[in-house]
Amino acid sequence: MQARLPITAIVLTKNEEARLDACLKSLRFCEEILVIDSDSTDRTLEIAGRFADKVLSLPWEGFAAQRNLALGHAQYVWVLSVDADERVPEALAEEIAGHFRAGASFDQAAFSVPRKTVHFGRWIRHGGWYPNRLVRLFDKSLGRWEGGELHEYWATRGAVGELRADLEHYSFRDLSDQVVRNDRYSSLGAVKLKREGKPFRSYRLLTKPFSKFLETYVLKRGFLDGYPGFIISVSAAYSVFLKWAKLWELERAEKA
Repeated sequence: MQARLPITAIVLTKNEEARLDACLKSLRFCEEILVIDSDSTDRTLEIAGRFADKVLSLPWEGFAAQRNLALGHAQYVWVLSVDADERVPEALAEEIAGHFRAGASFDQAAFSVPRKTVHFGRWIRHGGWYPNRLVRLFDKSLGRWEGGELHEYWATRGAVGELRADLEHYSFRDLSDQVVRNDRYSSLGAVKLKREGKPFRSYRLLTKPFSKFLETYVLKRGFLDGYPGFIISVSAAYSVFLKWAKLWELERAEKA
């Protein structure tokens, strides 16, 4: 690939010094790389300054709100949204380039990509982790990010095409990082449940974690990933348990 493509790659960061270098290097095929940082205290800003065309420090507004805010700073209409723990391999970059070659016309307003997650040193193929298609390449004028505390998604007014090459995802540094992330996300999940008016119920605390384990380990065949699949399924169940337990805690604090 020779010429850079008329795309703004947007990366949100906070204390991502360990993974940002590889992420930004994989985005060099984009004409503009934009990093939106939120109060990093490590070397994230220094690393971003070496590779990004533009680096902005903005207070955290939540996932969907932060991504929408970033769009206003993007130079190009087409945007590639990539997390700091993700990388665009050459195969995916070449496939994207094929849609931007001279004379190409877009019938799509956005494209989804399959995301390949690496954890415990291996590609996790089951348990709902793959292909995990997400819309990451889009015309910013034809949609916006929706969602609250968690699970934001790109909502477009046009057709969505499918890219075939994988986006690589290095989600957790190790098991401890996964435990920390589960704690943070379960807190956000509890707040979301409360905001949506879903009350705590004892049976949910008892049954939801167990059903989550069955879903990921049995129905979605997490057992085929060996010990990593088992650990991931138990972790997912525990995260669900924490979410409902924290909702109970929120309601109890409100009553007090």
